[in-house]
This record gives sequence, structure tokens and C-alpha cells, in this order.
Amino acid sequence: MSKFARDVSRSRNTSSSQYRKAPFWSSGRVLLLTTFTGTLTYLYGINDGFLKHRPKKATFAQVPSYGTKGDMEKAIDDLRTSLGKDTVSTDDEDLHAHGYSEWSSINIDQLPVAVAYPKSTEEVSQIAKVCHKYRMPMIPYSGGSSLEANFSAPYGGMSIDFTYMDQVLALHEDDMDVVVQPSVPWMSLNDQIKHSGLFFPVDPGPSARIGGMVGTSCSGTNAVRYGTMKDWVINLTVVLADGTIIKTRRRPRKSSAGYNLTNIFVGSEGTLGLVTEITLKLAVVPQETSVAVVTFPSIREAAAAASKIMRAGVPVAAMEIMDEVQMSVINRTGSTKRKWKEVPTMFFKFSGTKAGVKENVLQVKGIANKHHSGEFEFAMDAEEQVTLWSARKEALWSMMALRREGDEVWSTDVAVPLSRLPDIMEISKKEMDDLGLFASMLGHIGDGNFHESILYNGQDPKERAAVEKCIHDMVDRALEMEGTCTGEHGIGLGKKESLVKELGLDTIGVMQSIKGALDPNWLMNPGKIIDLPSKHGKLTATH
Repeated sequence: MSKFARDVSRSRNTSSSQYRKAPFWSSGRVLLLTTFTGTLTYLYGINDGFLKHRPKKATFAQVPSYGTKGDMEKAIDDLRTSLGKDTVSTDDEDLHAHGYSEWSSINIDQLPVAVAYPKSTEEVSQIAKVCHKYRMPMIPYSGGSSLEANFSAPYGGMSIDFTYMDQVLALHEDDMDVVVQPSVPWMSLNDQIKHSGLFFPVDPGPSARIGGMVGTSCSGTNAVRYGTMKDWVINLTVVLADGTIIKTRRRPRKSSAGYNLTNIFVGSEGTLGLVTEITLKLAVVPQETSVAVVTFPSIREAAAAASKIMRAGVPVAAMEIMDEVQMSVINRTGSTKRKWKEVPTMFFKFSGTKAGVKENVLQVKGIANKHHSGEFEFAMDAEEQVTLWSARKEALWSMMALRREGDEVWSTDVAVPLSRLPDIMEISKKEMDDLGLFASMLGHIGDGNFHESILYNGQDPKERAAVEKCIHDMVDRALEMEGTCTGEHGIGLGKKESLVKELGLDTIGVMQSIKGALDPNWLMNPGKIIDLPSKHGKLTATH
């Protein structure tokens, strides 16, 4: 990794002398921009199924036309002149870090042309104005831990990294809300506000930051009690494609003033605008919290118990599951302080008053026993609570730690109505095990959402094809059960075809209309969620 990239990740202090260590137009960059200028004939081809069945009444935006190599150079020079030469990096290592992700199940060869590091909303606006002028795609970058190539750059352009926008701007304790910039990690936020007796309850992977969490409308282990990201965002400051700065609404917790623009941007993956400030609701830290672990003889029994617990109305704070493979992964990597039984295991978090927690535990125990559960193991203190829960939070990291050279991890999710959860988890688990690969299942089964993670040889086309079929079969099965192709990871590049299957072409057409109204030149994270219009007024596909 370049010294620039190391300094950004470690100290966030950079020096302008770290740029331009090599001639700007290296052979690699010329090849990259040659690919970039051929964007509309990119290797993904045409989605024949979509075109064949496209509704006649659907209308599509004009085909995008992106800037030339010369335009890219002018845009970079303009930004360095107006914002300082250390604002934009063209270092090869930085470009790779912002176009490729070891977390993602899909990666492409194309990289961004440059990376910008704004320090304020006004600087983001200036970057957008310059990119708009030179028709340069803009891709927001936050924590870099998304799983569906959400921050990849299939059409080149400018990656906009919010590393320096990492401040908690205002805490309103009496109003129970907080204003933050996009690069604030959710765990750091809770550490900074813990003195207030309040916390932000959305808890995805430990490395996630608020901007990316807004982009994918993520959730996490607390979603069964507290809901998902869209339930906790009060308002957003957004920079539009032409540099215009808007605020989606004011600060009251409720408002019926106009369109719900806040939720239009939440989950839009940066395809409609660049989020630069977020006002979040906060919750009161519960009086009592208890964490318990219990084993089950099979995934089906565990899923059935989860469904019954929810149907009984027990207000659990979190309810998670990991299969026997994932428990083995945790043991093998030693990422927690203890050894676990290598069987399907459920993790419960109870919170509320002392009397309420005690009653909830008794109800859950009764239901779990009917599904042949083992004994409940409870944490004795706060430190042990962290230890018990850490097995679930370290799941993907532990899986990735076991990779050999050439190995890749395909991790993705679906969600279904609660009553269908035992069926889909049982058959999906069997198909995954039949691959004969190192594969595990885990998830937030309190809200019907589960994940598959499969370790495979990325250099073996047959092995990858088998894994891809297994994953696609799981997604199609979820859709047949009136479920969704993604519960919290987003669409990115990886699940666009599944989104069409899930929502239908008329609904996709509405999304295109919104996109065209806010970003008529398709500059904002192009290629994500929905495809670009082609020269025939149709859609280009990315598969």
C-alpha cells in the first residue's frame, strides 16, 4: 500500500509531497482511461431478458456521455488548484484501494481515475461542480466494507473518500439526536456519546461508518428490536450531481412537510447524491441488559424457535444464529476468549427493566425447549456479555482469516417472511453443504434475514460457477417466498438482475425516473442498483 494510503488509515495526516511520485500518464493509467472512454460498450453486454419484456410505456433517459482523458486531467487540475494539491490523489495504490475490495463478492478490473479527500460539505460541493462540468462520474467512499461492489468504479471517474469528514458535529441530549459527518464509525459514535446515557442502536459490522450505513440502509444484530437505518435518520445534508446543497428536512422527530426526501436518499447507495451530514435519532441505554447463548440440534429447529418467539411477541433486543461451521471458524481463529460447541447456536440479547428482562428470558426458554434446545448460558457481567456476543460480531472477519492464497469469500444475504424462514434455511443449508466447500450460514433470524458465506478457490472457474449457482438459487428461492434479494447489503453491482425479478420493470422504471430527475447525466455512482440507458433507449446490464 502507498505511504499516502497508510497515513490516511493510521493517522489521517497526509503531506502534499506524497503525490506525483511517478509520471501522471503511466501505461497503466492510459489503459485504464482507454477502458473508461469505452464505457457504453463495457464488457457486461445487454440484459436480453429485460429488453425483451420491457413495458412499452417505459421511458428512459438519454444515454450518458462521460468525459475524455483530457477532461479528466482538467478536472483533477482544477480541483488541485481550487482545493489544494493534497485534495486529489492519483497514486496507483490509492486507486486500487478505492476500486477493489477483499470484502466484496464481486470485483471488476476498472478503477477510479482519481480519489478526492474533501474536508467539508462546501468542498464536496466544489468537487461535484467540477466533476459535473467535465462529466466525470462520482463514487462515494466511506468505510469500504460493503459486500456488493457498492463503491466500485465500472465507468472510472472520481472516488470521493470522506476520511476527513469524521466529526460528531452536535449532540442534542434533551432532544435525543446527534449530527454527524459520514466517516464517523458507529462504534466510535457510541463511545463519544456514552456519557449522555444515550446510544445509536444500529450495529452492522464493526468497521462500518455512518455514511455507508445510510447508503445501503443497513441494519445489524439490534434490528429485531430497534429497526434498520432508515428508522433512525431524521434528516440529511446532500450534495447533488451539479453541486447544489440541500437539506432533506428539519430536526423534529416527526414531520409531514412534503415528500419524504430523507428516505429517498437512504438506501440509494450514492446514486442520487453525496451525503455529507446526517442527523440521527438516539435511544436511551436500557436499564438492564442480559446476553445468553443456547444450542440447537439443527438449523431448522433454531429457525422455527425464532419464528415462534417473534409470533409470541417477546421483545428480544437481538436474536442471532450461527451454524456449526461458523462456530468452528470462531474456535479455529481464536477470535474470542473461549471455546464454543460446534453446533447450530443462537445468541440472544435481552434489554429493558430488570423485571421485564426476567420475564422475557422465561418466555424464550419455554419456546426454545419445545424445539429441543440445550441449556441457556448467560453472561455473568458486562465483560462476559461482550465475550459472548463477540462470536457473532467477529463472524465474517474470522472466515476471511482462514483464507489460503487464491481463496475468496462470497458473502451475501436474503430475507423472507418469518413463517418461511425454517424452510429456506434448511434447504439452503443443504445445498451449501453439498458444495463440499468451507461454507457457513448465519443471520439476524429475528427479522427473517440470514447470510451465507462460502470460501472457494477464486482461480477455479468450475468452483466459482458452483458457488454462484448456489447463491443465485438461494436468492431466487427467497423471491419465490415473497422475500427480498437483500436484507441489508444493498444491490450494488451484484444483485441488479435480482432486483428486477423482485420488483418488476414498472417499479424499476420509477426508480430510473427519480434517478434521471436528480442526476440526468448519470454521474452519481453509475451502474449501481439500476443500469445505465443505452443508445437504443434501453438498459445496459452488468452481467
